[in-house]
Amino acid sequence: MNQTKLDRKVLSILEKKIKLIHTEKGAIYLVGPIRLPVNLYGETVIFQWYSWLNSEEVSEDYERIIDKLSSQNLAELQQSSVLVYGDFELNEDALIRMHSICHTGDIFGSKRCDCGYQLKQSMKMIQEHGTGALFYLANHEGRGIGLFSKAMAYVLQENDYDTVEANVNLGFVDDSRNYSDAIKVLKALRTKPVTLITNNPKKLQALKESGMLVSGRTPIWGDISEFNEKYLQTKIQRSGHLKDEGTCPNE
Repeated sequence: MNQTKLDRKVLSILEKKIKLIHTEKGAIYLVGPIRLPVNLYGETVIFQWYSWLNSEEVSEDYERIIDKLSSQNLAELQQSSVLVYGDFELNEDALIRMHSICHTGDIFGSKRCDCGYQLKQSMKMIQEHGTGALFYLANHEGRGIGLFSKAMAYVLQENDYDTVEANVNLGFVDDSRNYSDAIKVLKALRTKPVTLITNNPKKLQALKESGMLVSGRTPIWGDISEFNEKYLQTKIQRSGHLKDEGTCPNE
């Protein structure tokens, strides 16, 4: 562990950017906003970026929290973050997206799914709307089964199992994702109603059950091809995703 005393100037800079959010199991430490220029379809768009860390320790002694970071090997873990656009706190109408990490789709541009498309398209929708936030949920890989298990699920999918069947045959449920931490961060950033970009009714239900004010839902279908058509149909037929005529794959 790094025992060097934190520089007073460094501490004063960081303390202003840290927010403590209480949870049932401890705390969420939210750091930001941080100015983040993003290349979005060839245009530079300025977002404000936050990241958060779950901890069992609840303390407003931020020097203590920061000093422990170097011993926690956080690179081996995953932390979630959120991109905010416009006056997210005060604007009356804001779009939000709860986006689950997809290593293959978001990073490599895989066409087995529609995740990479949904990531960039929802950012564009938020920018065009003028206000909103994209929550990037790092512990949601493969609907909550993790990257290695997702790779094994892909092997089964190449042998005619659909997404749900592959997950279940590996001993998982279809979808184990939890949105509670993201919703706590959302409530810390905004109390006014939001419109959710999603096809998944479970995300809408999670928001409403948390007491968050939800003014509506905006669908996000696209980038349909021979490679992901079965995957998208399974979302509708097996996982209950909402079908929007003219925008989603034919069943």
